[in-house]
Amino acid sequence: MTRYLIRRTVLAIPLVLGIATLLFFVINLAPGDPTQLMINPSMRAEVVEQMRANFGLDQSLPVRYTKWLTAFVRGDLGYSYSYNQPVSQVIAQILPNTLLLSGAALVVAFVVGVLIGIVQAVRQYSLLDQALSFVALFFYSMPSFWLALMMILVFALFARNVWDWPIYFPPSGTRSVDFAQLGTWDQIVDRARYMVLPVTSLALVLAAGIARYTRSSMLEVVRQDYVRTARAKGLRERTVILKHALRNALIPVITLFGLYLPVLFSGTVFIEYVFGWPGMGKTIIDAISLRDYPVVMGTSVIFACMVVVGNLIADVLYAVVDPRIRYE
Repeated sequence: MTRYLIRRTVLAIPLVLGIATLLFFVINLAPGDPTQLMINPSMRAEVVEQMRANFGLDQSLPVRYTKWLTAFVRGDLGYSYSYNQPVSQVIAQILPNTLLLSGAALVVAFVVGVLIGIVQAVRQYSLLDQALSFVALFFYSMPSFWLALMMILVFALFARNVWDWPIYFPPSGTRSVDFAQLGTWDQIVDRARYMVLPVTSLALVLAAGIARYTRSSMLEVVRQDYVRTARAKGLRERTVILKHALRNALIPVITLFGLYLPVLFSGTVFIEYVFGWPGMGKTIIDAISLRDYPVVMGTSVIFACMVVVGNLIADVLYAVVDPRIRYE
């Protein structure tokens, strides 16, 4: 296993560099540059050229790429034009928010999706199975950003201002204004209230696909001979399903972990922007509008690295769930 992890890590390096190279040329070949947002018609041409020279934009694209790649290999992601600080500091401030949102959404999605899939497999062709299949298909075909807008409308605006519900959720932000004055438990509750809507918006869409995948996998496993043997021994149905069937049914479901990470991060970009969540997704959109190339490159590369690491984790989980799988 150790040799396999080392080999996969080494192979991931050129993959990340290739993604970074593609992103660099796509971003820098787009029309416009950061100076267009800083100049006014009264500026002289030499002032504009000096501003471009200060940003290194007066150099050819291959030269800029060589300098960026050299700095990137050293761990230097550049200097942000809009934040006026190193990109690494910008990412250090926003990355925990994105990891918190994405991690919570991924856990909720897998827990809810697997549980629904188990119920559907156990109650196959029942009214409950059909109802859950309809709900799963409904959320599976729904864009996460549209679901986010509808949840803000219902559970934030209407719940508070129209229906006067006792429980409603904040439509944006990560914490209350008086967060620092709250006690430890109240701070946890406050953060949880701000996370409910964005996490739910991300998790429901993912959970729908996981539920359908789990249902199919469980139906295939429960028909195996060893499951019938376990039932013939007189074991309780709960033990048969959870101990014997579920463990083997989860093997193909784990594949979704690696496949869903790109979907999760792309959904995070829109969800963070809709909810005003100060994470990497919202920062990417703001940086694109400001043509802040170093921030766009830095955050995009971090997202790529997280996807590569997620796929590696999925491969490791194969061996954890199924002891028969060994990597040499």
